[in-house]
Amino acid sequence: MSEAIRERRGKKKRRKPDQEPEPEFQIAPMIDILLVLLVFFMSISSTEVLQSNKEVNLPIAKDAKESKDNPGQVIINITYTPINDATSIEVDQKRYQSPGELVPLLQSKVAINPLTRVLIRADKDVKYEVTRQLLEAVGASGVGNVTFSVVDKDGKAKPS
Repeated sequence: MSEAIRERRGKKKRRKPDQEPEPEFQIAPMIDILLVLLVFFMSISSTEVLQSNKEVNLPIAKDAKESKDNPGQVIINITYTPINDATSIEVDQKRYQSPGELVPLLQSKVAINPLTRVLIRADKDVKYEVTRQLLEAVGASGVGNVTFSVVDKDGKAKPS
């Protein structure tokens, strides 16, 4: 009897693995991911578009260099209206009467990100006095990185 038991134990049936079904292409998760990416990029691009102001006629600088994007960047638009000789300052779609009003805003940005950069988009007809006051306000707020946006001779905008 012991021999019969040994034979049974020795002859084990080996199961063949079940064939795996061919993988199916799941389109619904891919569409979900693509829609999330689309919404993300649309929201990012619309914020950048809102920060630039088409009313600003940038000065020409043919030797300007492209700058790198900075996540802690604050864009300041300075427009000039020759009809009433008025200058307006705009940051994040909010108008300010004088450059001194920007100091608390910029100080809060520097407190969040010490590497905050200010990009000044000043109209080419803005008086030097306004630009000087703005630079003093930026310096008083603790920002150490200031760039000016200009256009090259082809009329293409470049932050310099």
